[in-house]
Amino acid sequence: MGKGDKGTPAFEMTWDSTSSSGYCSQEESDPELELFYTARTSLFPRRTPARPPLDEKPEKQPQALSKAELEQKIKAYNSQIKSNLFMSLNKDGSFTGFIKVQLKLVRPVSVPASKKPSCLQDRKGSGRSQPIKRRTSFYLPKDTSKHLHLSSRTPASEVIQALLRKFTVLDNPRKFALFERTEQEGQVSLRKLTDEEEPLKLRLLSGPCDKTLSFVLKENETGEVNWDAFSMPELQNFLRILQREEEEHMRQIVQRYTRCREKMQEALASRTPG
Repeated sequence: MGKGDKGTPAFEMTWDSTSSSGYCSQEESDPELELFYTARTSLFPRRTPARPPLDEKPEKQPQALSKAELEQKIKAYNSQIKSNLFMSLNKDGSFTGFIKVQLKLVRPVSVPASKKPSCLQDRKGSGRSQPIKRRTSFYLPKDTSKHLHLSSRTPASEVIQALLRKFTVLDNPRKFALFERTEQEGQVSLRKLTDEEEPLKLRLLSGPCDKTLSFVLKENETGEVNWDAFSMPELQNFLRILQREEEEHMRQIVQRYTRCREKMQEALASRTPG
């Protein structure tokens, strides 16, 4: 399946029920709500020693299958799923199907914001008023997921672009990366897909089990945060968020030691001298 007009990727998208709402605006949100979305979230890269970088593993090369082998694999795949998210083989040797992508973004994304007409303009019935184009920052709800209907020839780069377009995210797609998450014998690992890799082929070869293989959209970490990519209001908001998180962390520490002290005092009071 090729691209349509105006560079539209060759796949359709269906919304998952876990992502119907939950945006948190940087400009218009309640401060307490904003803190809720950013709790336990660090703006700085996490250092995890003794673990290799996520993209250190070599790129997987899916084996080439004949049309008969593809037909057999697709039939086996469809027999294992308990929904209507089937795969189907096309006459040209490609196939279509669904993948599920989890969005695990720790930093805000930029989306367009429009200023509504004022009450005065509404009373005048002005039909020419146009929304003012500007940006605002949102935190996407944690563990939001999307089901994508795509072709076996759709590369990872187009999957990223389509996800951002669905959320009307204005950030550069290069800020994000699609990861393959695998779990084997309790060991979870992530591998960053290259732009050219085709996720649906990986899905077919691994089977429909999300525990065996799933896809995650994350920030394209390079080890350092590119602060120049953020606007002044965003940076100022980050500082406010960090201050709130620091204050909350200090409050929890004081509360924990206070409880510990009270228990010690109760234990001392319950004992008789001697």
